[in-house]
Amino acid sequence: MVRKRVPDWLNSSLWYTTPADDRLHRYSSPSPTTATAADSEPNPLPQPPTPAPPPPPPVAAASKPPSTPTPPKSETRDPVNKNSNNNSGGNDQNGGSSGASPDDISRQAQLLSELSKKVINMWELRRIASQGIPDGGGIRSTVWKLLLGYLPPERAQWSSELTKKRSQYRHFKEELLMNPSEVTRRLEKSVACDNDESKSESRGLLSRSQITHGEHPLSLGKSSVWNQFFQDSEIIEQIDRDVMRTHPDMHFFSGDSQLAKSNQDAMRNILIVFAKLNPGIRYVQGMNEILAPLFYVFKNDPDAEMAAAAEADTFFCFVELLSGFRDHFCQQLDNSNVGIRSTISRLSQLLKEHDEELWRHLEVTTKVNPQFYAFRWITLLLTQEFNFADSLHIWDTLLSDPEGPLETLLRVCCAMLILIRRRLLAGDFTSNLKLLQHYPSANISHLLYVANKLRTQAIG
Repeated sequence: MVRKRVPDWLNSSLWYTTPADDRLHRYSSPSPTTATAADSEPNPLPQPPTPAPPPPPPVAAASKPPSTPTPPKSETRDPVNKNSNNNSGGNDQNGGSSGASPDDISRQAQLLSELSKKVINMWELRRIASQGIPDGGGIRSTVWKLLLGYLPPERAQWSSELTKKRSQYRHFKEELLMNPSEVTRRLEKSVACDNDESKSESRGLLSRSQITHGEHPLSLGKSSVWNQFFQDSEIIEQIDRDVMRTHPDMHFFSGDSQLAKSNQDAMRNILIVFAKLNPGIRYVQGMNEILAPLFYVFKNDPDAEMAAAAEADTFFCFVELLSGFRDHFCQQLDNSNVGIRSTISRLSQLLKEHDEELWRHLEVTTKVNPQFYAFRWITLLLTQEFNFADSLHIWDTLLSDPEGPLETLLRVCCAMLILIRRRLLAGDFTSNLKLLQHYPSANISHLLYVANKLRTQAIG
């Protein structure tokens, strides 16, 4: 059997030199270790930075269509950076543009131009966004909603669509988040109002004979609201625990502040509503990590009315995003051709096609089963492998794929392996598994370049 040689582009001097474009280091620490083929000793996995808390949102959710994002002011803070010294209020999405590269400025102008059109060219929007959406100005919030199909390309329809969707979400919450005690109370009130004599005698309370079996807390009937409530309690407890653990180093998600508690409540509501509307999947641990980037981006929209409606907007975008990965969360489908194991096998095959030497060393020589590391990479969409700001950059590219994010995700995962191939080829089972489960700090723009190179190699 003839082994495939390593592609020429992998031996390019590009892998051994530092990119000149300073935007490639936009999210890097002052002195990070870049994961390349010539990488050095591994660094610990970078921790998500802590943003400064934005002001509390308005109480009422708004339905005003998102205005065309405007470029941020010259002095804006980065809410992803916990060490930011600018106290400008905290609602500038994902940071400012101070120090932005010419490429970022140009790409921002292109996106603003595209978003200002009456009918947005989705092909062009995807092309620009796939290169990374510049931080600030609320651009990412609007673009993600378009890429996920939450907003239609026709701007004239935005207002009516948002009004309809947000009203629908309020209805979901009223119907699905109500405590059975409140359901019973309303039934009691309804019956009491219909029977004045009974109301005067019992002061609005139902007699024991009037309480139906299905409304009794001890009822085991399938239609009983109380029985369903107790069945849901275990899932809700798991959601509560996971929401509390979401990005503990970010004030936006964690802590005792009013901001953090409000955001936790919103995420909790979204996950509970999703679980009740999707009984085949319900809630699976880790969904909170996929929800977090969406809610963070929408909640930090500089348009206060858009930020106030972030919970409803996030819910529908979360549903749309998860629709392409829902089979990964269904344990009954794990061994099917649409389950998580099949997807991991596709990653293994992709690596074999592009770098058979590395594939053979990992899976044949050192016997590192890709499930040991790729399960988390794929199911959590790389949110745990990189710092939060870098995850947003990766998601810009994932969401821009017209075929859906899964294909691009697999290429990014394959590129992650190729970038550290020398260390993997020199390692044994233990060292390789540790390296892959604690992926080193990486130059994200360079990583995405390699992933795109794999796409062009496959086409060619």
